[in-house]
Amino acid sequence: MKPLRLRIEDADDLTVASTHLQDAVTLVGDFAYEKKRRRFAGVFNRFRWEEDTKRVHSRIRTGLHFDDVLAVRSQNITLDAKDAVVELLAIRFAPDGIEESPAGTITLDFAGGGTIALDVECIEGHLTDIGTAWETTSKPDHDL
Repeated sequence: MKPLRLRIEDADDLTVASTHLQDAVTLVGDFAYEKKRRRFAGVFNRFRWEEDTKRVHSRIRTGLHFDDVLAVRSQNITLDAKDAVVELLAIRFAPDGIEESPAGTITLDFAGGGTIALDVECIEGHLTDIGTAWETTSKPDHDL
C-alpha cells in the first residue's frame, strides 16, 4: 500500500488525521517547535488501522507538522522530559470564536490526561508516512 500523505487545511481534514494517528506513540523528544518558522512538528509510530487484519498488525513512522503556529502550551506533559513515551488519543480544533476567523487552537490529547495546545492563525498542516511499515504483535485496546 502507498504511504499515507494528507494535507490538513480544515477541521474535517484534522478529524481524518486524528483518526489515522489514534494510538500513535512517540517520545516527547520527537516534538519540536520552531518559533521563527512558526512550525510545530512531531514524528510518531502510527498504528496502521487501515491495514489491520485479525492476524497482522503493523506500525509505520509518520511525520506530522502544523504551520502558522503562534504559541505552544502543554499540560501534564513535561516537554523537557525528552525520553518520556506518550500515546496520542486524538487531535481536535476549537475556533477562536471570532466570526469568519480561521484562527483557533489545535489540541493533541494524550493518554493519561496530557495535552499539547497549538494556537494557530489557521489550520495548515501535513501528515506523511516515512519509511517502511513493520509488523507488531500487539494491537491497541480500549476500554469502553
